[in-house]
Amino acid sequence: MNIVKVGNIDVEVTRKNIKNIRLSVYSLDGRVKLSIPENMDDKAAKDFVESKLSWIIKQKKKFSLQEKPKEKEYVSGENHYFFGNEYLLNIVETTGKQHVEIRNNKYMDLYVRPGSTKEKREKIMKEWYRHNLKTIIPGYIEKWEKIMNITVKEWGVKQMKTRWGTCNIRDKRIWINLELAKKNLHCLEYIVVHEMVHLLERYHNERFKSYMNKFLPNWESIRDELNGKNFKK
Repeated sequence: MNIVKVGNIDVEVTRKNIKNIRLSVYSLDGRVKLSIPENMDDKAAKDFVESKLSWIIKQKKKFSLQEKPKEKEYVSGENHYFFGNEYLLNIVETTGKQHVEIRNNKYMDLYVRPGSTKEKREKIMKEWYRHNLKTIIPGYIEKWEKIMNITVKEWGVKQMKTRWGTCNIRDKRIWINLELAKKNLHCLEYIVVHEMVHLLERYHNERFKSYMNKFLPNWESIRDELNGKNFKK
């Protein structure tokens, strides 16, 4: 990967075994990424970015105007998400088991010790998210193993800052981002499928896309839901 500077905008350029150019502006941090075919030179890449500069600026401005999510304090009245649904957090002090319950499809009751810290409440929530992901993921893996005729030897859930999932092709191991517990279930299944397809094709090339089109015809719209809009050529 190298950086191409166009005006005051840094563009991360990565050469891949692909035929089409993909230009992306990420909503979370405003990063601009360009994926280009391996045989495309730097000047052609820069010329392409310059031709799309107005689109890039428009996207970055739109994302900058969006209200940034505030850091959670884990107090009653906060909004929290679980598999795409929004709930009001309700702190319940207890001397019993510390856990989370969904109530009336509206409230997320967090049972904690009296005087518990923000960090402790966050930890209990994350453990609950992790447990729920680990309950659902095996079913998706089993389903798609049969469809793809492959085997996932190992999988896990962990917090990741820049990726929704990863795949170790050699060990046939996939990792799923803990944050997916907050997204719609179709997003979770998309990431599971995405990482499993890497066991059939390592790179994000046309072969990879053909597999994704075959297995999940609407995968691009789900990807855009997770990552923001992309410009494709």
